[in-house]
Amino acid sequence: MDSNYHKPLRIYLVSSTDLPEFTHLTRALTRSNLIALDAEWKPIRSHQPNFPTVSLLQLACQLDPRLSSDSDELNETVVFLLDLSSIPLSSILELLKEVFVSPDVLKLGFKFKQDLIYLSSTFCSQGCEPRFDRVEPYLDIASIYNYLQHKQHGRKLPRETKSLATICKEVLGISLSKELQCSDWSRRPLTEEQKTYAATDAHCLLEIFNSFRDKVSQEGFITGNSSGNIVELHSFDVDLGLKEILEKPEVGNKIIRTRVCDALDIVRAAASSQYSQHVAEGVVSRISCRTTMPMDEFFLKIVRKHGEKLVLRESDRAPKTSKKKGKRRSSAVVILKEKQVDNFGDWQGPPPWDSSLGGDGCPKFLCDVMVEGLAKHLRCVGIDAAIPNSKKPESRELIDQASKEKRVLLTRDAKLLRHQYLIKNQIYRVKSLLKNEQLLEVIETFQLKISEDQLMSRCTKCNGRFIQKPLSMEEAVEAAKGFQRIPDCLFDKNLEFWQCIDCHQLYWEGTQYHNAVQKFIDVCKLSE
Repeated sequence: MDSNYHKPLRIYLVSSTDLPEFTHLTRALTRSNLIALDAEWKPIRSHQPNFPTVSLLQLACQLDPRLSSDSDELNETVVFLLDLSSIPLSSILELLKEVFVSPDVLKLGFKFKQDLIYLSSTFCSQGCEPRFDRVEPYLDIASIYNYLQHKQHGRKLPRETKSLATICKEVLGISLSKELQCSDWSRRPLTEEQKTYAATDAHCLLEIFNSFRDKVSQEGFITGNSSGNIVELHSFDVDLGLKEILEKPEVGNKIIRTRVCDALDIVRAAASSQYSQHVAEGVVSRISCRTTMPMDEFFLKIVRKHGEKLVLRESDRAPKTSKKKGKRRSSAVVILKEKQVDNFGDWQGPPPWDSSLGGDGCPKFLCDVMVEGLAKHLRCVGIDAAIPNSKKPESRELIDQASKEKRVLLTRDAKLLRHQYLIKNQIYRVKSLLKNEQLLEVIETFQLKISEDQLMSRCTKCNGRFIQKPLSMEEAVEAAKGFQRIPDCLFDKNLEFWQCIDCHQLYWEGTQYHNAVQKFIDVCKLSE
């Protein structure tokens, strides 16, 4: 994993054009050739006739090293969270539109067309015209992923719709938590967890692109090297133009006495100040604040080969209506149906493991794909929590598995509740959105008894139990041969190892273990 990913991010919440954060934003936009875009909004019900209102727009800017006078800022990333519920939208309309279509800036996104549609609708609802209709040049992270997969396997693979979390795991080797995705983004103030989540969502797009950039650079084709030899190409080695000329002692000293980087700072500051002044005066004009250098040859070749543009058509301006024939149900009927489903989802009991039903008294759950994260949390507190046998199970498969293994099926899919008549008291609809809250909900609903001794007593990978006796270092090394690598830093420590009986994964009581134990002590309130 790239160590840069762990470097603390600079995150600015921009809620007013009068605050220093807005000045930082306008300055960063003049120093970035690469910007990742993302947006957040309050989840809506599918039958709502209007588009959701975007509450937060994230811009992760990778600063152009050619415009930096500080070596510490090379390849630095800064993330801006634009609070669209607080900042006057008319004051940032022209700024954003110019960034979205600037040929000097490559925009990254993940299925950003939907975000753009919602963003355009949000600005239009505030009387901002003309609204957003395009983003170019643009590069979708899903396209990058498909390219990397194609290169890795040596043949064209069918396009798959992978989640961003899956792509992050495969490309960067990191686990991207999405549990805050469905939180209420319209509520203010935003929590620190929401800010971090939003910033990370945009930042990871840059990291995936950088991984892709390194890959194509090594392959040589992006530099135009037809022989296929590896050519190392740095962005500050190409297209220096006037800066290169002026920095030559025999020329630059005669023409200009001010260092080029200082001159660029003056231009950027003047442009930023000019834009801010017009905002303060309530004037939204087409005065450009873009003073970035054109893309270098490296970026240009990436754009030519992989770039695209997002363009909204007139048909994108309104929510899609259902094409099913028949009368549309009234909103009152829809709300009534939803209330009935919610009530039907309440736990009726007793569970199949209850001794009155011939059970062994040990709680067992089956978590469908909508609550797979909850399955790992349950395993961390020592509860038997399985996941479906197949990746995309049908409803009947889930029901059969739950019935056969005498488990309670946990889901957030209201449609599954229709099948309660098949396995009475074996389906429960989880109401909470966040994993920690889901865990507490299940513990309270089923009156589970959690003790500190149970924590981390199951394999989080496969739900298996651990061997009864711990392994020594020598035994662990033997068990790991051809299967798992034990980090070298562990050999000089007196550690005990535990192995899963089912999948044979090795675990040890390191920093991650102790952090996880403390986390679940706090979540389950075991210290009270």
